[in-house]
Amino acid sequence: MDQQIDENLRRVYSDVANEPLPNRFTQLLDQLREQERQRSGQSSEEEK
Repeated sequence: MDQQIDENLRRVYSDVANEPLPNRFTQLLDQLREQERQRSGQSSEEEK
């Protein structure tokens, strides 16, 4: 039963999963990565 559910969910969402991310999401991810990079840099500088 679980395997059938898994297969059906994969089938339904496979098209959506292959679509490119909207530009807005890509921009948000870039902003989050930059914030994380800055925090990591600040943490290592504070430890010195």
